[in-house]
Amino acid sequence: MRERWDVRRAGPDDAVHRVLMIPGGLSSTGFYADVMAQPALAGLGMVAVTMPGFAGTRAPGDVSMEYYAELMARFAADNDCDVVVGHSLGANVAIEMAAAGRFKGPLVLLSPTFSRADEATFLTVLNAVGRVPLLGPASWTGMLKLMPKAMKRELPPHRAEELLADVAANDPAVCRRIVRRYYEYLGRHPALVPRLCEAAVPAWVVRGDRDEIGLTDEERRELEACPHVRMVTVPDAGHMLVVQQPERVAAVIAEAAA
Repeated sequence: MRERWDVRRAGPDDAVHRVLMIPGGLSSTGFYADVMAQPALAGLGMVAVTMPGFAGTRAPGDVSMEYYAELMARFAADNDCDVVVGHSLGANVAIEMAAAGRFKGPLVLLSPTFSRADEATFLTVLNAVGRVPLLGPASWTGMLKLMPKAMKRELPPHRAEELLADVAANDPAVCRRIVRRYYEYLGRHPALVPRLCEAAVPAWVVRGDRDEIGLTDEERRELEACPHVRMVTVPDAGHMLVVQQPERVAAVIAEAAA
């Protein structure tokens, strides 16, 4: 286990705006490398940080979504970040940062989940099975062995091995614990669209046109009606749009920072 957080930085030290980028579950800062290299973001200060507990980093004692939001908000403040980008679970942490009043700046939310019903079926099943003694730990160990092969087709061929090595570094017991707390969070907040809208911060909700994470018609209508939210659909992208279409993702981040 690495003792320190996995942090990746780019851009000028004296940038007017600084962006915090939070990867999704199981992922490392490497998943943002192509986005951070885009010319559209050349003038921005950028710092990506793996959520502690994922990709071989040490997990905190409290792995609730509320604590992750507090942790990342402190990191944003300490690093003078005025924009937050989150992917997948990282996007949900960003929502909670704003909803709890811990971050007031613009958000770029890459494929967030707004309700339990929207979440991937395999993760919901895995969370349920994960609570069963003996079977739970074994199911997470098996899933993490299979995950790299399942993800490979969604990643750019020239970077797949590097990124999948970070995924393989995850600790099954830690992931099981984090996902359990995540589903408990979704139970406490069964509808996250109102929570985002009530935060009243500028937010870009960005989804690939073939995203595996669901979005109900009602959620879409509520998001479109929210005056602070802009919906963006990225063509030819799925849930891993952050590595599939880095140029388009960077364009949204540049717009949010401006």
